[in-house]
Amino acid sequence: MQAITGSKLLDLWERGFGLHSLDRSLLALSAALPEVPPESFSDWPLGRRNRALVELHCCCFGSRLEAWASCARCGEKMEFDLDGDSLLNGAHDSPEDGMVHVNGRSFRVPTSRDLACIAREFGEERAVVALIEHCRVNGEQSSPLSGDELQAVEDAMELADPAAELSVTLCCPACSDEWNEALDLVSFLWAEIEARARQLLWEVHSLASAYGWTQGEILAVSEARRALYLEMVRA
Repeated sequence: MQAITGSKLLDLWERGFGLHSLDRSLLALSAALPEVPPESFSDWPLGRRNRALVELHCCCFGSRLEAWASCARCGEKMEFDLDGDSLLNGAHDSPEDGMVHVNGRSFRVPTSRDLACIAREFGEERAVVALIEHCRVNGEQSSPLSGDELQAVEDAMELADPAAELSVTLCCPACSDEWNEALDLVSFLWAEIEARARQLLWEVHSLASAYGWTQGEILAVSEARRALYLEMVRA
């Protein structure tokens, strides 16, 4: 895993501007893991992708993830921190073959490619059904799954790839309501990428205005020296 800094981070932010979060996640992983064929990230199980996104966040921005949520009962807004180093403790890899088996039927654990295929489904229930059907292995009997079978497949996928959907238990300080809040790891990472990109552009603007240096020359300077030059400019 390579840290993404300087001009590479600016390029990543620019290329990801306006993209869907699925595409942003794959773009970021491709930048951090250049030795991996870019097309392969789409077929990683979601748990593997999520672990890589957390590792990338820790590598580039530290292990602290800042987040907020709203209580569905009373609307209270809550801020909370997560520790990336311990976020995935106990989450094991998906099966080596990426498969689960229920009542004689076989299904792949979901990937980013599968999520992209059902992205236009409306409603959580329809999306879950579409995802499970999309992950059904070709050649299996095509009869519709019953509600109990759908639930069994969903449970089996969750057990097989627990890091595919991460959540944190929250308690509202205003009304004491408790719930599980899903974690959008791509949003965590991209918020940091955008904040750092804007900071870098401000540094480039400030130093270019003061000294006439090019962006490449400025970004080639170490962060410590840039900070010192910026202090001199502000003085």
